[in-house]
Amino acid sequence: MDFAGVVAKKLSLKENDVLAVLKLLSEGATIPFIARYRKDMTGALDEVAIQKIAEEAQFQREFSERKAFIEKTISEQDKMTEELQEKLHAASSLNELEDIYLPYKPKRKTRAQKARDLGLAPLAEWILKQEESSPEERAKEFLSVDLEDISVVIQGARDIVAERISEDAELRGQMRHLFEKEGKVITSVLTGKEEEGIKYKDYFDFSEPITKIPSHRMLAVLRGFTEGILRLTIQPEEETALLLINKRFVEGHSDASQQVEKAGKESYRRLLQPALENEFRTALKIKADEEAIDVFAENLKQLLLSAPLGEKSLIAIDPGYRTGCKVVVLDANGKLLETALIYVHEKNHRLQEAEHIIRSLVNKYNTKSFAIGDGTAGRETEQFIKSLQTGIPVFLVNEDGASVYSASETAREEFPDQDITVRGAVSIGRRLMDPLAELVKIDPKSIGVGQYQHDVNQSSLKLKLDQTVAHCVNAVGVNLNTAGKHLLQYVSGIGPSLAENIVRYRNEHGSFRSRTELMKVERLGISAYEQCAGFLRIKDGNNPLDASGVHPETYSLVDKMAEGIGVEVNELMGNEKLISRISPSAYINGSFGRHTIDDILKELKKPGLDPRSEVQLFEFAPVYSIGDVQPGIIIPGIVTNLTRFGAFVDIGVKQDGLVHISEISHRYISDPSEVLKLNQQVKVIVLEVDVSRKRISLSIKQTEPAPSGNGKKHKMKPAPAKQTTDNFQEALNTLKKKYH
Repeated sequence: MDFAGVVAKKLSLKENDVLAVLKLLSEGATIPFIARYRKDMTGALDEVAIQKIAEEAQFQREFSERKAFIEKTISEQDKMTEELQEKLHAASSLNELEDIYLPYKPKRKTRAQKARDLGLAPLAEWILKQEESSPEERAKEFLSVDLEDISVVIQGARDIVAERISEDAELRGQMRHLFEKEGKVITSVLTGKEEEGIKYKDYFDFSEPITKIPSHRMLAVLRGFTEGILRLTIQPEEETALLLINKRFVEGHSDASQQVEKAGKESYRRLLQPALENEFRTALKIKADEEAIDVFAENLKQLLLSAPLGEKSLIAIDPGYRTGCKVVVLDANGKLLETALIYVHEKNHRLQEAEHIIRSLVNKYNTKSFAIGDGTAGRETEQFIKSLQTGIPVFLVNEDGASVYSASETAREEFPDQDITVRGAVSIGRRLMDPLAELVKIDPKSIGVGQYQHDVNQSSLKLKLDQTVAHCVNAVGVNLNTAGKHLLQYVSGIGPSLAENIVRYRNEHGSFRSRTELMKVERLGISAYEQCAGFLRIKDGNNPLDASGVHPETYSLVDKMAEGIGVEVNELMGNEKLISRISPSAYINGSFGRHTIDDILKELKKPGLDPRSEVQLFEFAPVYSIGDVQPGIIIPGIVTNLTRFGAFVDIGVKQDGLVHISEISHRYISDPSEVLKLNQQVKVIVLEVDVSRKRISLSIKQTEPAPSGNGKKHKMKPAPAKQTTDNFQEALNTLKKKYH
């Protein structure tokens, strides 16, 4: 079945564009490849749109298969009618489809089925007609050895009516709409769980409309429910739900009508409400998962695309107190050159020795910067290194996940003869040089930018994070001659197996001189080459275009462009004056459209341009612990995590502060990411400090001029004055006094 039309309508896209995407996907093309090199075919749809097309097409296939199965099952029961078939074909949602199927669905032995087995179906049908006769009198006809009591007979008939009511497709649709519009998430604490579940105190007596509850609160509620702390109910006002049932099923005021009304109430409480509650709990969980996963993916994307220092030699330090600070020297390609250990903290410090080691390494290797892990003893180590006044920049590097990497199989493969501390220090240094290349080695869940990451669907999370990593890797491009297998595996068309083959070929034959040489790699065929070539870069190779994002399939076109203005291709690259002489329309033909031509010219202007920004120095205020933080001070910080409810900001005290969404901007925002990015440098004012609970409340907007008439501002005072020293000796003496 062709789903292009349905998908196009659902996503408000052109059918031809959707058809092209589905065809390319069926041929094995990757999403990054389609988005980058097949714009003329798809109307320049981006990766997000292409991903949605793929997902919607998959849903439509599964929906179509389910519809066919239901139709076949009902037909096999000899219960298919023309009207029922029309309803099945017209069903446009999975819920609608399942509602139609429900009466025909094989089910366990229900109360209604037991009543039918006792022969009470005719009585149930009579009650549903709601005639004036007495149900009790009619029930006498059904008394038997198994049914000796009239009340039991009537209850059995009501059970059948209740099930009929609960399986009515139209009523279920109305009830579902009621839950959607007026349903509430209601929680209370289970008796005796008050102390054990104190962290869920906010939900001990909680109610919030389904339409308003945010993902983080829903996930918190579900966690409390799963842990057996909270009682969870999802429903609208019962009175409103019963009115819907009565309106559809109750006619008149006869005794039989009263039995139908009773059956309706039983149906709602015993069948409909629990079923819809379960359905909505699942739906709300899926929705909350999707939002949390989207937040995680966006944070991961920003982290992976963090500004790189670039190919510069550096000294990286994994700080420590008692065990000392592990020091490593890395060359411009991240290769480990030398290691050392310095003691600058606690009672065992050896400051002069540490100073000598650092100065010697700087002079010996002409290093260009310092990378210091921001964990334990990070700020103190930064202070010591800065006191040496070496004249080279000092960066504090987020070390979340570095310990996970250092103990991993990947780290053991790279550094089999080094201990964990050396591996950790190397990871810190490489993370400054190229965050993307280093972070792909670490499970994204260990990087520390997720929200309720352990509560969400793990397979959905992994899929989304893998897609995010692939997007970032292909957006930046990969140096074919320096990239490790962990980075290469995310390149379009490659994967883990081919990545290993590429590295093995490189180790055996030396650096690649051209992209076409990829075809010599074991099991890398024409299809894989087409998908990956444009995303791989070769610096100083045989063809200058191999260092750019121009795909080899268009090299001949670039040759014609250069020939057309009488220059060589290498002269054309990076020369905007020459490129401006090229007429794009002259090269548009049946093979290459305007999008392709424009992309080629853009790439020629800045070949292999890294889309990431340049790294910036940052300096914290001289506060080192939460005890140093006082309400009212204004201090600099770095955004470390974004959630739906606010932003976490590192102010240098080993405990991130929270800027609630209401304290981010003077204008209304629905999501912190509208105005903030990960690693963004911000100025904040401290609102509250709770030392015992390790909580710091911050505001960004209160450091900025407020629109006139915007109300009170928090009383501000400047951060503690920054300590300055006239020379190195004074700085060293200061540190000696501090640590003696």
